[in-house]
Amino acid sequence: MTPHPVVQLAFDGSSIDGSLFTTVTDFARDTKWLNTPLSLWTNAGLGVFAVLMLAGWWKARRRDTTTMTFALAVPFAVMAAFAVAEVVKKIVAEVRPCHSLPHDYFVSACPARTDYAFPSGHTTVAAATVAALWLLDRRLAAIAAVFALLEGFTRVYLGDHYPHDVLGAALLAMPVAYLAARILGRIAIPLVTRLSTGALKPVLTAPPAGAHAVR
Repeated sequence: MTPHPVVQLAFDGSSIDGSLFTTVTDFARDTKWLNTPLSLWTNAGLGVFAVLMLAGWWKARRRDTTTMTFALAVPFAVMAAFAVAEVVKKIVAEVRPCHSLPHDYFVSACPARTDYAFPSGHTTVAAATVAALWLLDRRLAAIAAVFALLEGFTRVYLGDHYPHDVLGAALLAMPVAYLAARILGRIAIPLVTRLSTGALKPVLTAPPAGAHAVR
């Protein structure tokens, strides 16, 4: 649903960091050999965050119910952050760089004017995953952070977003995902406890590593 125009800001982001955006896209123009790999990565790379969530769940099976609850909360926290970002995107209604800076170099095709730029959806997912995983497994969160930086860079490199779209997405997504994961990770413990003793027990629990080695 599109908000009434009165509640849309509809600003031109090129006045914020358009020159920095152009510097990055000029780099993309000068490294055309890198265009296709990063174009493929920017979407496929989101799968890395899904894999890291699965890794968190897999490790949590051998730990306690609280840990498993946080593991299950991660994807919901990411979805919560993405939903908030989509609302902000409709309100801000910032047109994509290709409409404001049409003479710059763009790897990605130019979307419709109603496909707004701020905040970056890809970066939202990436940053939200980092924040939610931080409560579960800081090693996985650190790995996610590296890939999140790469994801954010590709969004500017390909010409899809201004740098402030990426930074704004991270600043918005991380606290939302962190709070959502923390809240869900607490209030859902009784539910996960019950599910862990039923048909879903093999999915939610596993013997500690090496438990079968001792006879």
